[in-house]
Amino acid sequence: MKVAVLTVASAARRAHLERQREVLAAVAPEALRAEVFLDATPPDGIRDADVLTRHVPPGPHGLRVGAGRNTAAAAAIAEGAELLVFLDVDCLPGADLVARYTEAAAAHPDALLAGPVTYLASVQRPAVVDLPHVTRPHRARPALPPGQTRTAEPDEYDLFWSLSFAVTPATWERLGGFHDAYEGYGAEDTDLAWTARASDVPLVWTGGADAYHQWHPVSSPPWRHLDDILRNGAAFHRRWGVWPMGGWLEAFAAAGAIERRGELWVRLPGA
Repeated sequence: MKVAVLTVASAARRAHLERQREVLAAVAPEALRAEVFLDATPPDGIRDADVLTRHVPPGPHGLRVGAGRNTAAAAAIAEGAELLVFLDVDCLPGADLVARYTEAAAAHPDALLAGPVTYLASVQRPAVVDLPHVTRPHRARPALPPGQTRTAEPDEYDLFWSLSFAVTPATWERLGGFHDAYEGYGAEDTDLAWTARASDVPLVWTGGADAYHQWHPVSSPPWRHLDDILRNGAAFHRRWGVWPMGGWLEAFAAAGAIERRGELWVRLPGA
């Protein structure tokens, strides 16, 4: 099975991308790779001659992550990829990530496959051989033993993260890719998961397809993304009738930054 590993990147994550490239070359040298740069102008000196490279500039409201992933998928499919592995630029692939996704795709070709993600601490820069020793999958989602899979329950689709997942091209076409309503931060991955559920595409938890999220500063709730969350949350609401990211919205509301007005969340003056 010809596997493509797809990543969207920006200059702000250059160091993470270079580290990901190093690990991918060690654990999956045979994989086709596609990278899509999301900055207004692709950064100089960052292109890799062995990688399919594309450019998707920002929209009026920010980086177009979903559109970038769609572009990467189209490039890989055009090159004959039989399995699309989407890996966030912040993530390092475990030694068995590609193999476990490949096995799962053979058993579940019509599924959206999702492996576990370990969040590394700020001081952790593990070598490939050390990755198994730092594996601590995030407890918010199922983490099965290597080689095992389980079809998600309907209420588990909200646990889908686009940090690491895989689909066959046929399933990708059935999903229609990421919806173009989202720019900037938030909601595009939940939208894809809800599209899968509405389309009767099973979400399959894939044990052993481990990814490792490299540390970067975050805030909780993510204040610098407040406007993105309101805008993308409203787009999700228009499509599905509910608001995503409810925990963050409630936290913003508790801090006096937003309030609910009918079906909408709105930013308060001065917030």
